[in-house]
Amino acid sequence: MDFPTPNDPMILIYILIVIIGATIITRIVAYLMNKTDRYHKNKAAIYLARDIINYIIYFIALMIILQFFGINLAGTLLSLGIVGIAVSFAAKDIISNLFSGIILIIGKSIQVGDTIEINNKKGIVERISLRSTTIFDDNGIRIIIPNSTLTNSPYLQYKSPERFRVDIVTGLALNIDIEEFKDYITKKILEYDGILDDPKPNVYAKEITFEESKVKVSFWVKEFNNKDKYKLIITNDIRKFTQMGEKI
Repeated sequence: MDFPTPNDPMILIYILIVIIGATIITRIVAYLMNKTDRYHKNKAAIYLARDIINYIIYFIALMIILQFFGINLAGTLLSLGIVGIAVSFAAKDIISNLFSGIILIIGKSIQVGDTIEINNKKGIVERISLRSTTIFDDNGIRIIIPNSTLTNSPYLQYKSPERFRVDIVTGLALNIDIEEFKDYITKKILEYDGILDDPKPNVYAKEITFEESKVKVSFWVKEFNNKDKYKLIITNDIRKFTQMGEKI
């Protein structure tokens, strides 16, 4: 196959065609893999295969573009082995994350949908890619964690109901009886159909200061998408109780 030369006035158009073609192919691959039924139970496998295919496609596109300039990337890499060693040291974090991602996905130690906590960051695993893992916390913030951190650091992995758990930390005036508050709010929570009665809602003591008693209210919703809805509702119920300062 004859490749265009650097002096070819159409060189930029050829490069653009290669880039657009690679982008279209990766999107088609992603679409087809998402439609593959046998992957639905293990989304991490989708991300692993998709990432590997994407890297291969973009690497081939890079080789084609370099050929336009008379550079044989494959031959250059083979003849400059020492450069490859130097690059591997420079990119050791990237390589570490790549291998860690493969270990996480193949080992299935963490699955999409699991609830984990690492370095005081807690959230639901939204995606596991080759380089990083994305978790989604209760505040709607996506947190990107390098895969090497997950394989080299201890982390907490909660049972599946944790992904439906809602925690509300609040302060109570010192004149409010905490036991009365607990009785009221747990009964109030169970009045809502969208909240589970097993595990039961509970109230946990956090700390006490000269100004207030700090407690955590925990409950579980039936559907994950309703977490924010019931967090708002129960927070408002807590506000009503604390304003009155006595059992309603």
